[in-house]
Amino acid sequence: MGNQRVFDAVTPAEISALTLSLKVASLALVVMMPLAIFVAYVLSRKRFRGHSLLNALVFLPLVLPPVVTGYFLLLTFGRTGPVGMVLDSLFGTRLAFTWVGAAIAAGVMAFPLMVRPLRQAFDAVDPGLEVAAKSLGVKRVRRWLTITLPLAMPGLIAGAVLGFAKALGEFGATITFAANIPGETRTLALAIYTELQRPGGETPAFRLTLISLAIAVVAVILSELVVARIARRARAAQEDRHG
Repeated sequence: MGNQRVFDAVTPAEISALTLSLKVASLALVVMMPLAIFVAYVLSRKRFRGHSLLNALVFLPLVLPPVVTGYFLLLTFGRTGPVGMVLDSLFGTRLAFTWVGAAIAAGVMAFPLMVRPLRQAFDAVDPGLEVAAKSLGVKRVRRWLTITLPLAMPGLIAGAVLGFAKALGEFGATITFAANIPGETRTLALAIYTELQRPGGETPAFRLTLISLAIAVVAVILSELVVARIARRARAAQEDRHG
């Protein structure tokens, strides 16, 4: 496999797969991150009947085969599924075999990886700070936005990066729920798989793999820079308070 062949100009189909992957991963992150923050906070701070069940349900996609998760999504959101039928009859909207459906599948698979670092971050936040703010008359929402969430920010960034990377590379649930439709649901992972199924597809598959790797590396580096900056600000704030 020569370098010249590998680094030939990418084709329109490859650009389409890249663009679609970024769109799918971004939508998955935007939709799932608020829910991940809420669930992680509940699991960290609340104790209630069904706590263990909720925790198990959150991490179920990690232990189930991705194809099974995709099949459950198809049963639920497909045109004959309970949610899919309602969406189709009321709004004329279908999710299965669309790029939005691909984003849902990717988001469901990425959800546990968002929740885990967020929960660990909330566990590390001293509840006494919230109690002290409450005693000073600070409302609950303001306490959460100005104390808890900023202190948990490194976990939020870690969860966002892990979730985005997982959504970008999701394969099994996506191909089951959204299929492998060129220009519609064929993400980078599906494009790599497609290329490997045809003779002579090794070169474009390798090129797409390098693109995926580059995106993942850039995302991790950016997250590390942001976390380091937050840590520096926190240390500076502590020094100011003790100075």
